[in-house]
Amino acid sequence: MAVVQIEGLEKTFKTQGETLTILKNLNMTVSRGEKCVIVGKSGSGKSTLLNIIGGLDSVTSGKVIVNGNEISSLGESSLTAYRLHFLGLVFQFHYLLKDFTALENVFLPLYMAGEKRKTAMEKAKSLLSDVGLTERMNHYPAQLSGGERQRVAVARSLINDPELILADEPTGNLDPQNASMIGDVLFSMADRYNKTLILVTHDMNLAMKGDRRLFIRDGALSEEA
Repeated sequence: MAVVQIEGLEKTFKTQGETLTILKNLNMTVSRGEKCVIVGKSGSGKSTLLNIIGGLDSVTSGKVIVNGNEISSLGESSLTAYRLHFLGLVFQFHYLLKDFTALENVFLPLYMAGEKRKTAMEKAKSLLSDVGLTERMNHYPAQLSGGERQRVAVARSLINDPELILADEPTGNLDPQNASMIGDVLFSMADRYNKTLILVTHDMNLAMKGDRRLFIRDGALSEEA
């Protein structure tokens, strides 16, 4: 069953009277449980595509259907609910709250969604244990390494039990050793919790960890590099 179905997607930007086409006639299907990697150079439109799937950007034309719902037709409140309950997001930068511990950073989204404090805290502890941070969960972001901060971000992306994880260059700010480790953590966590994953990157070493690779160039996707 398809979790994501994209048909004839186009995205254009207008700047100073000029129209720039970022994505054109783009088609894509991602099945439930699949780990799909989109590879492309900087500026190729891969992050724009991910933002559209995440409801963070709008389409110029075409359809983006996620879990049976056409994203472009959702109102703001429905989009907020979609992002909160259906999506887990991992970015190049961790975006952790600096005044909160690793545990609090993971716990907060579930607690703010209405879960009981004790339940949310126990789930956050379990996820941090899964990413190897049991001994670091009471540390603040400034006390963690870059790789540790990104592992916290991976745990946070799973706290609301999303069906789909979107990862935008999750290793782009890390050295090769940490990048490899974060890639392993992200894919293994997606497998463990049976999540669908769409990841965009320019790193072929990371891309090889996925079930399928799609290459974006000239605003369209292909199976070939």
